[in-house]
Amino acid sequence: MKRILMLATGGTIASMDSGQGLSPAITSEEILSHVPAVGELCQVEAVQLMNLDSTNVGPGHWLEMAAAIRARYADFDGFVLTHGTDTMAYTAAALSYLIQDSPKPIVITGSQKSIALNDTDARRNLYDSFLYAADDQSHDVSLVFDGKVILGTRARKERSKSFNAFSCVDYPERAVIRDGKLIRYLAPRSYPRGAEPTCYDRLEDRVLLLTLIPGMGAEGLRRLKDSYQAVILQSFGVGGLPGGGHGPLALAMEEWLSAGRTIVMMTQVPYEGSDMSVYQVGQQVKERFQLLEAYNMTLEAATAKLMWVLGQTRDLEQVRALFYRPVQFDMIQ
Repeated sequence: MKRILMLATGGTIASMDSGQGLSPAITSEEILSHVPAVGELCQVEAVQLMNLDSTNVGPGHWLEMAAAIRARYADFDGFVLTHGTDTMAYTAAALSYLIQDSPKPIVITGSQKSIALNDTDARRNLYDSFLYAADDQSHDVSLVFDGKVILGTRARKERSKSFNAFSCVDYPERAVIRDGKLIRYLAPRSYPRGAEPTCYDRLEDRVLLLTLIPGMGAEGLRRLKDSYQAVILQSFGVGGLPGGGHGPLALAMEEWLSAGRTIVMMTQVPYEGSDMSVYQVGQQVKERFQLLEAYNMTLEAATAKLMWVLGQTRDLEQVRALFYRPVQFDMIQ
């Protein structure tokens, strides 16, 4: 029987009413006690890593989660991490970069309602996560939610209240779980016996997201240059910059790049990605500046990957090479 470690980090699944709204309070052992059937799937141990609302989870916590898995990697056959849904997709993406090519499954799950409630989705999500983690063909980082198994680099929360909160963006779901049965859509990757993951322990958290709106000026972008190492600019449609390659935003962009900062352009549109070569307002910018384009990456993956890349190097060519190197199908070219 497989040995699976559950790492509890808080979130709605562990929440109780504090008198000022929901707050994580239920322990890892208490969470497991609500789903005794998990014991029929595998041997389970639990660690209370932290107990946070996922709104408060950031890059430092991702490093802590990755370190906890790395320290126990040899002792377990898989890992299930319980997490709040609001930033779960960011954590799934971050762990996909911090622990790459993992022969053992690392599963992230949570719920839209507390596991202490009768009408919760938590018990199903937790059971499904252990079912997937205990399967011989499971590997790498996945998010399991509402019967769907989603690649860690392809998940996005699209509904704030419904149980079907997460979607797999621009890529097929890895598998589904129906009536306690695992149905795979994608052939599992084959790892040689004794294979080990490649782990990283550095992230650059000084990354800014700036979403453009019609009529936005360039002063905000210009003023923030000294506070951040990189900026992700979310533009419109397939990608472009108001004013093209010679407008105020382009001049502010030039200041960022001259200061050695990194710029990533991506679209605000949820599906199908960007292609800045289509329109003049995008092509001019792409030809003039040494920037990066996220293409069909999710915002969560682009953010986590940029933090990971800049945690490893500041050399412009190496940054470009690492950003464009696909990791777990984060970028489909």
